[in-house]
Parts: sequence; C-alpha cells; structure tokens
Amino acid sequence: MNLPKRTTLKVENMRKLFLMLTLTPLLIFGQTNIYEEFYYADSLIQNNQIDSGYLKLKELETKIPESDTLYDYNLLYLTAIVSYLESESRANENFESSLDYGLEALELIKKGVKRFDSEFAEKEYFMIKNIVVSYFGLGNYKKGQEYKSLLYKAYKKNNLPDGLNEYFNFDYFKLDDKNIWGYEWFAELPKDRFSSSFTKVVYYVYSTNPDGTDKDQLYRLHVLMFHGDTKHFDYVMDKRLDTATDEISGTLYSFTYKKDIDYEKLHNDVIQIVKGNLQPDTRRTTSKTKDDDGKIQVNIEMNVD
Repeated sequence: MNLPKRTTLKVENMRKLFLMLTLTPLLIFGQTNIYEEFYYADSLIQNNQIDSGYLKLKELETKIPESDTLYDYNLLYLTAIVSYLESESRANENFESSLDYGLEALELIKKGVKRFDSEFAEKEYFMIKNIVVSYFGLGNYKKGQEYKSLLYKAYKKNNLPDGLNEYFNFDYFKLDDKNIWGYEWFAELPKDRFSSSFTKVVYYVYSTNPDGTDKDQLYRLHVLMFHGDTKHFDYVMDKRLDTATDEISGTLYSFTYKKDIDYEKLHNDVIQIVKGNLQPDTRRTTSKTKDDDGKIQVNIEMNVD
C-alpha cells in the first residue's frame, strides 16, 4: 500500500491563471488605477515576492466592488496564493502560519463557491483537510476533530470529491531524517471482527532527500482491527515493511486502541515506535512458495529476540 497521492499547488499554475485573465480587456470593467495595482501585485508574485504580492491582492479584495469582473479574477488569484502559502507552511511544520492561511483560504473559497464552478467548490473540502493537519500539528486535537467531523458529514452525504472520498491526510510531521504521514479511512469498524482485515489509520514512514522531501517509503504502521473478542481494545498497531532492510514486520501488542481512537496517544505512540526503533511482538515472514491451495504462505511467530 503506497502513500495516497498528494497534490500541491505550484506558483507556475498561478502564472497560467494570470495569462488567462489578460485575454480579457480588463480596462473596460473599472478604473485604470485598480487594474494597475492588480498588475503590480502580479509582478511582485512573478518576481518571487510572494508575501508582498499576497498583501497587495488582499488589499484589492476589499477595494474592488463585487460587481466588477476584476473582483472574480482577484478572488481566484488571492485564493491560489493563500493556498500556496498554506501548503508551504504546512510542509515546513510551521503550523501556526499554515492554520492562519488555511482558515483564510477557507473563507475565500466559501466566497467563491457562489461565483465559480463545481471544480472550485471542491477546494473547500481539501482545505478543511489541511486545517485538520495544522490543528493536529499544533497539538489541538479537539479542534482538529471538529474539522474532521465536517469531512465525515460530507462523506455520509457523498459530497466529497475524488481524491478525498475514501481517505484523507490528518497528520504530518518530521522526525530526525524521516517524514511521517498519517492517513485515515472513512469506513467504520466492522461489527463482525472476523469478517475481514480492516485498517482505520496508516502512518507512512519515509526516508528523506537532502531537501527534506520524501525519498523511500520505509514502512507503514497500521491501526489494524483486532481479530478477537475483548472489551479492552478494538485495534492493534501492525508494522509492515516496504523498503526497510533492518526492520521486522509484525504486530506490536503494546500499542492498542479503542474504537474512538485517542489521536494524541496514537501520535505519541508513532513517535515512540519510530524514534525508539521498537520491534514487533510477532515476527511475520512471507514464503516464496505456495501451499496446496495455491496461496502464499505467511508464517507468524513470537519475536523472542
């Protein structure tokens, strides 16, 4: 299971947006000085003065009449810039800034929902997801859960867009030379604990390139449904290898969770497992041969090292 595809906003895409805007003879819609200010904001952004360009677009958002066609163009551009700043801040674990930008972007998107197409409206749920990550990054799990509930409500109404309609990223952090991504699936814990294998949450652990981006997926930590009858817990942590060669796959029975997962505990458990290089209580090996029924043999034994 590879890390679900992530999307990022690039400044180059903003340039494409602006080129589209210039196809319209803007001067017929309003006062010349307003358009000069808009062009000035764009020139700042194209010269990599993103913060200054952002502030100028933000100023124009309050100055341009909503009846003016330029208002829509400015709103699109401003939303793209704020979303970019949110993404960059979040990627660098600057969660206070990413939260501020995320909340601002969400309000801009809500304004645009009434003015633009359904594709633009889908941005609302992706930004809510980003806000969840920021709140979790700040350790404010209560507020993070509030925004997660908005995603679950949309999921139950079948309103979530592709790329967000099965699972979502809710946690992200760096630990030494590793990037760690937490993803949650919307599906609920089955009543029949022996019906099938079920994973609610997966943390993906990556090695990093010199610039801090993901390199190789080393292993995954699954919050896996426990196949048994107990009132004490519903999930156990399961470690599954990808490219790591000095690790052992198997179940860590020291880390268990109830149906209503304590996400602060889960976050801290992941840190403990990754940083402490804890090994599973069981050792799981996969045979290259098949049994009489043609199935790959998986052997599980207690790890007594």
